[in-house]
Amino acid sequence: MSTPLARPSYAAVLRVPRARTTFAAALAGRLAYGVVSLSLLLATVRATGSYAVAGTVMALFGTSAVLLMPLRASLVDRHGPRRALTPMALLHAGLLSLLAAVTWSPGTPAVVLGAVAALTGACAPPLGPTMRMVWGELVHDRRLLQRAYSLDGVAEELLYVSGPVLVGVLVRFAPPAAGLLLTAALIAAGTCAFVASPVVGALRGSSRRPRQRGKDSAPGLLQPVVVAAGAGLALSAVDLLVTAFAERHGHGADTAAWMLAALSAGSAVGGLLNGAIDWRTPARVRLPWQAAGLGLALCAAGAASEPWSLTAALACAGAFVAPALTTAYLIADETAPPGARTRAGAWINTAVNAGSSCGAISAGLLLTHAPLGACFAAAGATALISAAGAVRATAGRGRTPRVRPRSHRV
Repeated sequence: MSTPLARPSYAAVLRVPRARTTFAAALAGRLAYGVVSLSLLLATVRATGSYAVAGTVMALFGTSAVLLMPLRASLVDRHGPRRALTPMALLHAGLLSLLAAVTWSPGTPAVVLGAVAALTGACAPPLGPTMRMVWGELVHDRRLLQRAYSLDGVAEELLYVSGPVLVGVLVRFAPPAAGLLLTAALIAAGTCAFVASPVVGALRGSSRRPRQRGKDSAPGLLQPVVVAAGAGLALSAVDLLVTAFAERHGHGADTAAWMLAALSAGSAVGGLLNGAIDWRTPARVRLPWQAAGLGLALCAAGAASEPWSLTAALACAGAFVAPALTTAYLIADETAPPGARTRAGAWINTAVNAGSSCGAISAGLLLTHAPLGACFAAAGATALISAAGAVRATAGRGRTPRVRPRSHRV
């Protein structure tokens, strides 16, 4: 349990008792989510020879994982992380192993692959939302909690960058399905180590306590959910637009990868800077400005005529991504009534991923009918619209955020 600090830092976050071991265990499990997408894609293509089937299988996996995340998170709130996450992780790992078995060699019907993938995604343990809930239990000081969330967000960004690299190394020596086995091992070992932490084990859930309903929890979540969905929509479109930009300017996939890496690097830097600032402005007031900054930077990207200028614009856009998502998670944590904090954070994840799914489809359709610059502007407009929606939600609630009482500190 932490004490208020005059100038909290990232080092202070890691000095909180049991924070480092708990966080490291959670990251080990969350690395699985950075590995699984590319592993599933490559394994399914190898097993079926069809990118269409692979895309469908991945969509089934992702849809069940995303849409059911709030439900799985509510089980963590109700029964506690140890009782809820352990069976989820073991079942998820078992189904990942089954998915590896049916994709190890060609011949498995596509309907079987799709069914197993959907079941596998449906029981993916919500380690990210749970770790953010645990940060709230570890940290009293709100400024230190902001740094903890920023550190968590940057670490998660790095996991999604390093996961595909790890898969690329693995497939040089083994079939792609081996990546699914690695995912299973990571999720099982990481989750078991995470719930074995005394901090996590002490969280018993709310199933035996009177259920407390926050009257304004749903309206309070509207603002961060709108911004998260807008960010997901805009950023998933950017992935496709950058690839199209590289092709139209005579560059290969490696150039597109470097430009997207600039987006991730900008996000990491922005997240660290955001966490280091001792903000005087309430989170609900900051969030629309961060979403607007993302939108304006993406609109500026539409004017880029060379890879270097687009790379610079994407780095600027990335500088607003992690701060916006970190602020959204902070607001969700402030808004959630006791016993619903994991679920509140899971709604932010769901909004980002749902927006991402819609954004990829929309960008593909828009590219066939509009110039590339206009497509970037449309992506930026999505973030600007979410910023306007966030302002309206803030005006509806007033300028002062409701900070719920802190209880059950470990």
